[in-house]
Amino acid sequence: MPGETILEARKLRKTYSASHGALTQSGRRFVAVDGVSFTAARGETLAIVGESGSGKTTVARIVLRLIEPDSGTLTFRGEDLLAAKGEKLRLLRRGMQMVFQDPMASLNPRMSVGAIVGEPLAIHEPQLTRSQRSQRVSEILEAVGVGAAAQARYPHEFSGGQRQRIGIARALILRPELLIADEPVSALDVSVGAQALELLARLQQEFALTLILISHSLPVVAQLANRVAVMKAGQIVESGAVEKVLSAPENPYTQALVAAVPEIPA
Repeated sequence: MPGETILEARKLRKTYSASHGALTQSGRRFVAVDGVSFTAARGETLAIVGESGSGKTTVARIVLRLIEPDSGTLTFRGEDLLAAKGEKLRLLRRGMQMVFQDPMASLNPRMSVGAIVGEPLAIHEPQLTRSQRSQRVSEILEAVGVGAAAQARYPHEFSGGQRQRIGIARALILRPELLIADEPVSALDVSVGAQALELLARLQQEFALTLILISHSLPVVAQLANRVAVMKAGQIVESGAVEKVLSAPENPYTQALVAAVPEIPA
């Protein structure tokens, strides 16, 4: 149902050891995420924006249970995501997927595109025949604009923009409800990145996706997001509708980010 909360994070905190050497044990901790709270409504695009080291990617990895927070709560579709284990966690994870920053590093060079994109089906829908899996892979490769013939080829045979589309296809093959895109165009040329953003916007509508966009780029946020949360030093310092935050920022840090961008798309 559009507008309902699909994801809710409350007071997430994550620290790491601050010791520099392998043998040193200072006991000090570096705070990567410090009391972060936010919600994402079904069908919206929430951007989490900030400079490198602000904690935004750590938040994304916590949401996907790739890392565990020190404290806080996280609910997905009304279920306690941090308490989920085994089959329960597998079912919840099926509903959320990630598109990574570097399309080359996230694709196994020794696997064909068909095997890469079909791997989530092999894990989550093992009852499918090889033919059925191949058909599903062909359909999603067509949807992202790469084409079914790509199944037999390998990642190195494609451009950066095409590899990112393959990564998007892999993320969408299970028809997730939540997609997290971590700097999805920062490794691409401007024109290719713009095409990737247009693709994400189209696929969000077609697949009824909730999208969490992790980015340092305010123009990208302005193009794709409905709401934005601005992070600095592990904390959200300002959040709200994109138009309001980018046109009349209240926090000095947000004001500095906006002032550093020559032009933000309306």
